[in-house]
Amino acid sequence: MYIKDKYWNNYIGDTDDSFTLVTYLADKQKQEISLGELFCDIGLDQLNGDFRQHEEPLTVVLNNMESDYEEPYIEFYYAIDIITDLAAMMLECKMNGSVNLCELLGEDLETTKPNVRIVATPEEHELVNRTLMDFVSAPLTYDLSEMCPEEDMMEMAEICERLRKELYD
Repeated sequence: MYIKDKYWNNYIGDTDDSFTLVTYLADKQKQEISLGELFCDIGLDQLNGDFRQHEEPLTVVLNNMESDYEEPYIEFYYAIDIITDLAAMMLECKMNGSVNLCELLGEDLETTKPNVRIVATPEEHELVNRTLMDFVSAPLTYDLSEMCPEEDMMEMAEICERLRKELYD
């Protein structure tokens, strides 16, 4: 897996939000998922491209999904974590055609479709690229910086810039 050693579990893919996202993708039981669908599901589309700060967790109601979640919803706390995780998964799809969700978690997921391809429109790619550039230029303006030391935020920004360049240059 291309991203596993390079990006995943290196400030990207190593948060509670990451675990929730990968599990959520597995629960969807789809081989192909559009970035637009994920943005709508998670509520990222409601942030109008401003992923720096948001007051409430992003909530996904699990109306139509059979799952082992204790609650009828799941929550994501930092939009930028979701964007960086999805960008890494999109890079994996660019390099290998799909991303193996079981490999990302390093454990077995109960899924019949462990390989997922995340697809995006040119406009969605532009939004991800713009968001990564914004994060790289001003990581301390993101709500995640309230939880992480400045040094970690700066290192994450460097990693995100490498990821962005590989995905879009």
